Amino acid sequence: MLYQISVADPASRFIEIRYTIPAIQSESIEVQLPAWRPGRYEIQNFAKYIQRLEVQGGSGQLRSFRKVTKDRWLIDTTGEQEVVISYNFYANIQNAGSSYVDEDLWYLNFINFCFYTEGRIDEPCRIELALPDGYEVACGMPQVEKHSLRAEDFYQLVDSPLLASDSLQHEQYEEGGVHFHVWMYGNLRPNWKRIRTDFARFSREQIAMMREFPEKEFHFLNLILPTAFYHGVEHRNSTMIVLGPDDEGEGLYTDLLGVSSHELFHAWNIIRIRPAELLPYDFTRENYFPTCFVAEGCTTYYGDLFLRRSGVFNDEAYFKELQVYMKRHFEHSAGASQSLIESSLDLWLDGYEKGIPRRKVSVYHKGALVAMILDLYLRKKHNHARSIDDVMRLLWQRFGKPFVGYTLDDYKAIVEEVAEQPLDWYWQECITTNTPLEARLNEALSFVGLQMTTFSNGNVQLNVLDDARATLQRERWLTSAYVLTEEEEEG
Repeated sequence: MLYQISVADPASRFIEIRYTIPAIQSESIEVQLPAWRPGRYEIQNFAKYIQRLEVQGGSGQLRSFRKVTKDRWLIDTTGEQEVVISYNFYANIQNAGSSYVDEDLWYLNFINFCFYTEGRIDEPCRIELALPDGYEVACGMPQVEKHSLRAEDFYQLVDSPLLASDSLQHEQYEEGGVHFHVWMYGNLRPNWKRIRTDFARFSREQIAMMREFPEKEFHFLNLILPTAFYHGVEHRNSTMIVLGPDDEGEGLYTDLLGVSSHELFHAWNIIRIRPAELLPYDFTRENYFPTCFVAEGCTTYYGDLFLRRSGVFNDEAYFKELQVYMKRHFEHSAGASQSLIESSLDLWLDGYEKGIPRRKVSVYHKGALVAMILDLYLRKKHNHARSIDDVMRLLWQRFGKPFVGYTLDDYKAIVEEVAEQPLDWYWQECITTNTPLEARLNEALSFVGLQMTTFSNGNVQLNVLDDARATLQRERWLTSAYVLTEEEEEG
């Protein structure tokens, strides 16, 4: 499968695509444009950004076609061994799951505008980009020639966003045998020494905890905007991050650290440790699954925890971030009627909008809080010899590494295996009902010398208790999985 992509007029924001389908052996084919993208579990209707479309046969003559759904086309291929679909796509959105072009930048998420041919989604893909000569390409897909990339199949293609410009800034580092790239586009002067040091630390911490990394290289793709923004999306061996404003202050840097650590852990959790309902992705419709509290909640919990364990954050910075998602839960959904299971399924309905009052909970914020409750319970029961780290490693070994999907029952079984006992109270109070979390949260927090106070307006205050025994437990909770060398300590 060949995708040739050009931009004739950058000011128009239109991408021009030629999709060549070879080796046709039937009198008709159907092509599908994805209706959603991984990492955002809602129907997105990308087809509405296509302005025009035509199909040519091998000798250049036009072929007939008709639309059979809002994003699927039936093409007459009688007598043809190859057809070319030519169309354009309006690329004028800058978030971490969109596409955008202008006079200085190509930002492409192939999931937005690339068709696949029904029955041939597993075939290799080649992408040829008609870029200006001076443009550099940042992408997780390998370049086989200058401005030409190759994907092993459609799944890899649409899981590999791309930045291309002559203004890209780039730094790299290695940890655990993995080659990491950090790419920046925007009006800023990165402190590369600081970025390299901090990114290496949290990357090392994550690899040390999980004991291996799924890929040989990983790309942090960063688009920095002049306006306030915060969005990241996970991909196979990369993440696309959009942040702003580009004031180069501590707020921007803290956001960069937080979203980067979160998205890196997704390389295990959801990219490989994937719910059975999402394996493989069905791009034509909703893919309902009840375990987004694992995919996003555990990842949210770990994102900041890895920053603390690695020494990038101190206690004060970590507790500040912990208090943020406590506040977001209690302010917006403490009295919600849905459970985490129900809100995981309903991501496809209204999971990314405010919605009506007191209906849904956040799989990110409540999901992170119940992950912390589980972690501290396991640590207390086993004197830190077991924790949610063991749960994630078992999920990786049994489901992620062999790349077979897990179910809610699989997750429950692993958690109770680590706990060495049934945890009916946890599933009942934290996962399957809307039972308020305050009591369980403070019970868990007291073990590590913390206390949470909630107020009627949704505000939350997290206090550190003056208790020597609890302080020791807190230090063990926040201890790194590796030991820093003297050189690293000085860094």
